[in-house]
Order: sequence, then C-alpha cells, then structure tokens
Amino acid sequence: MNKSKVVQRLLIFFIGLPLVAALIIFLPYRSHLALNIVVIIASSVGAVEFALMLRAKGFPVYIGEAAILGALSPLATTFIVCFNTNSQITQFLFIIGAFWVLVSEIFLHKSRGGSSVPDFSLVINRIAASFSVMIYPGLLLSWVVTMSTLEHSTIVILAFALTVLGNDSLAWLTGILFGKNNRGVFSVSPNKSIAGYCGGMMGSIGVCLVMAYTIPTAFVPDQIHKLPSAILLGFFSGITVILGDLAESAIKRSSGFKDSGNLLPGRGGVLDSTDSIALTAPLFYVLYRFFF
Repeated sequence: MNKSKVVQRLLIFFIGLPLVAALIIFLPYRSHLALNIVVIIASSVGAVEFALMLRAKGFPVYIGEAAILGALSPLATTFIVCFNTNSQITQFLFIIGAFWVLVSEIFLHKSRGGSSVPDFSLVINRIAASFSVMIYPGLLLSWVVTMSTLEHSTIVILAFALTVLGNDSLAWLTGILFGKNNRGVFSVSPNKSIAGYCGGMMGSIGVCLVMAYTIPTAFVPDQIHKLPSAILLGFFSGITVILGDLAESAIKRSSGFKDSGNLLPGRGGVLDSTDSIALTAPLFYVLYRFFF
C-alpha cells in the first residue's frame, strides 16, 4: 500500500475516531441533535456521490434533487426524535419526495433534454435513479438517528460506531500483516483478504463484548445470556459491515469509479466511509433491541 495513503488513513483513525466519540459522548443534548445533523449532511452528500455514479451509467438525476432526496429520511427521523413531531412526518416527506420524482417528469423533460422536442427515453432511468438516492444511503442511515430513542442511547450509539470502525480498522491492519497470500475471495474487491475479513469480524465481536461487560447497565440481556448475546450482536453486525463495503465496491466497479469522491483524504468520498455504517445500522438497532 502507498505510504502516503497509510499515513492519511492513520491520521483519519487517530483524529476522526476521537472526534466521532466526542460528538456522541459530549453532545447528547436533545436526543443527539448534533450527531443527527451530521448524519443528515452525510446522507445528502452520500446521495450526491451515488447520483454521480448512477449518471455515469445512464441513470441521470439532478445533483440538487439527489442532495434533497438523500436527506429526506434522516431529516424526518430527526424531527420525530429530537422535536417530538408526529411520526407520520416520515411518511409525509417520503410521499412528497415520491410525488416530485414522478410528477416532475411531466413538466421538466424538455428542459432536461436541452431541446424543445420532448424526450421521454430516459424518464424511467431518471425515476429509478431518484428513488435509489432516496433509499441509499439516507433511509439506511436514518436508523442511526433512531438509536437516539433508546434509553442508553449514548452508549449504544458509541458501541455501534466502534463496532463498525473496529471492524474496518482491524480488517485493514490484519489484511496488511497477514493477507498477502489469501486475497481475492470476492472478485468485486480483489485486494481484500480472508485474514482481513477474519480480523474485522474479531474487531466487531470484541467491541460488543467489551462494551457489554464494561457498561452492563446498557447491556442487560433480554433473551439469552449476555455472553452469546454480545457475540451474536458483534458477529452479525460484522457481517453487514463487510457486506456494506463489498456492495459499494460493486457499485463503484459498475460505474467505473475508484472512489465515491475525494472529500476525505485516505478514505475517498463520504459514501466510502458510510457504506458499512448504512447497511449495519438497521440490523444493529434491531438486534440490540432483541438481545438487550
């Protein structure tokens, strides 16, 4: 691996991780409003990056539309969680978004085609792209906001963040140290190794075990004993962390993009850093509620 990339990644780890932890621990006010705003922004930027990849494959969507549609779900969830608004606001905003996606094509197809002659050939492509950016990553990331409703939300959100980041960091480290001769198990990401995947899984499981036994008040077992509960929470979350990364790799390969963007040195774009978070958040929330 390029030395400068290693340095950039280490800087992101030693600076970014403490910043995320500080945001979660020291700004829990109004149901983690500060964190939820970050999630909204990340969802909006991630949707724009996804839109650019879709456009490269002939599925055009306006960047402004993508930014708004991507932010809808976490924005609606934030209003519900932080300001006690009616829970139907999520459905309402989605209906408005869907209404715009479908109806705007009636009036805007001429200007979008750059010609006075109506062109309906890409209407289906645009609609599909617009609905896609409503769902990924926004709808999935909104589950991070939903975690703010839990009784021990600060601890749970921190555990979730460390589960994902611990997986990613140990997968990278063990992949470098022990993955030279066992790479290519998934063709969509040939540089990833079996050693890296195993290290990442151990990272997720280890974080859940440490959190469960060092902060027992937030991890009171509900179904089975604490030990298997924590192991299963880490195991299944670790799987989705890996799958989230691989799924985005497939999207990038299909679109011809090396990274989703270049906002984060050593990491790429926002979507490169939130892909695993997005896919893992719903499962982590559901499993935590089930086990604890």
